[in-house]
Amino acid sequence: MTSLPTIAIAGRPNVGKSTLFNRLTGRRTALVSDLPGLTRDRREEEADVGGHRVIVVDTAGLEEADSGSIAARMRQQSEAAIAESDLVLFVIDARAGVTPADEVFAKIIRTSGRPVVLVVNKSEGRSAEAGFYEAYKLGFGEPVAVSAEHGQGLGELDVEIMSKLGIVEAPFDDGAENDEMTDEEAADPTRPIRVAIVGRPNAGKSTLVNALLGEDRMITGPEPGLTRDSISTDLDVAGRRVRLFDTAGLRRKARITEIAEKLSASDAIRAIRFAEVVVLLIDAEHPLEHQDLTIAGMVIDEGRALVIAVNKWDLVTDKQKALRDIRELVTEKMDAVSGVPLVTLSAIAERGLDKLWDAVFAAHKAWNTRLSTSELNRWLEEALSRHAAPAASGRRIKLRYITQPSARPPTFVTFCSKPEDLPRSYVRYLTNSLREAFDLPGVPIRFNLRKGANPFEGRRKRGSG
Repeated sequence: MTSLPTIAIAGRPNVGKSTLFNRLTGRRTALVSDLPGLTRDRREEEADVGGHRVIVVDTAGLEEADSGSIAARMRQQSEAAIAESDLVLFVIDARAGVTPADEVFAKIIRTSGRPVVLVVNKSEGRSAEAGFYEAYKLGFGEPVAVSAEHGQGLGELDVEIMSKLGIVEAPFDDGAENDEMTDEEAADPTRPIRVAIVGRPNAGKSTLVNALLGEDRMITGPEPGLTRDSISTDLDVAGRRVRLFDTAGLRRKARITEIAEKLSASDAIRAIRFAEVVVLLIDAEHPLEHQDLTIAGMVIDEGRALVIAVNKWDLVTDKQKALRDIRELVTEKMDAVSGVPLVTLSAIAERGLDKLWDAVFAAHKAWNTRLSTSELNRWLEEALSRHAAPAASGRRIKLRYITQPSARPPTFVTFCSKPEDLPRSYVRYLTNSLREAFDLPGVPIRFNLRKGANPFEGRRKRGSG
């Protein structure tokens, strides 16, 4: 049996290691206080990082101390935890900046040879900005800004942890990072569909969540593994189980520092990564502002199904013109997910909720679509006959075979004579044709090219001899 990856949280005393430990594990087993040196022994707990199980170790603060003292023994415990780990989260305090003690312990951690993620804690507020940029001088690359106390920045930290541990692939690489469930698990009717409600703070998310729950209350009870600002509840919708995630909204850039923007954006990523369908709630009176497009881009990059809900529709006077304008904006700004469902509603009046659920369930079905190899290759033959592939160096590029290795999102591999020479415009033609032929609106499609012929051609020839 393969052991779980081990992550050691290290740093000098009172930088917030135990608070971060509690955040990552979803428990409050580590004592938290402003008193330095409260943690004396190593604590280990399992945690969920982006759907992967890991062991997180909370260590005593690294302190310079006389030999034989309690502080010296605490340091030995911490160094042992670092030596036994697969990854070190080196935590510093943004408000204090890089201290001489941080520089000493940076050398200790560097000497260990373990992969390191530099975590700049307490990064909320303008006073943290100088400390964040000062962290670069420790030589561990780009730091990750978090606020363990407020549960901010953990989405970006998740991504960095998985990257360092080698358990996540780069976005758009066959979509494998999103294919977390087996086909049997995905088809299980008792498994709740994970739906995240995201958007700017003034779009009416809390009102919509209350309307969908049928109760005038905020969702309570944090889902383990998500930040305390991204909380979930289970409900039944027309016989379908749904796990609904409400998230903190993205704030306007003009009112916040660059670091705070990173924190809120990374928490949106964290919620999106847990979801299967993401409902982007926009304000009918201020549709598709910069922050809306930012979060839509996150959804597409993560390969999640997207539904756009236009709230406060009851306040719009010329509804026909407004809907036409919004559709044009969506088509122009979100061409990567052509045909994304657009639902108008009024959360406060509880109108349009049934249409929203219909769109969510349809998007979830499309996101899980699996197509047979035979029907895919019939489609490819027809697409090539309508619009032949261009030539490269005087010879026409040949597309010989297509298959679907995974769903969630639908991911396709086409074997091609010169994949590097096939224009992006032609790949876009094939993607849009595929989306239209198999009714996949609003779902990110991964369309990958591989050099070579049909890999099964030779096998069939050998079998027929």
